[in-house]
Amino acid sequence: MQTTFKIEGEYIELVKLLKITGLCDTGGMAKIVTAEGRISVDGHTELRKRCKIRRGQVVVFDDHAVEVV
Repeated sequence: MQTTFKIEGEYIELVKLLKITGLCDTGGMAKIVTAEGRISVDGHTELRKRCKIRRGQVVVFDDHAVEVV
């Protein structure tokens, strides 16, 4: 399943994106799944919780993908 998310500024931190889009219920859960290596950004595993996600990037968690626009 793929959705889109529009950011207002230049970027959004990965854990904030996971929480705002509903992929994770809490910020704590977002930090845990990121540390476990369950998140990929543009096809690469991302372990940095505060990774800056910018327009055009795709974040995947389990079978959900979010394209940032």
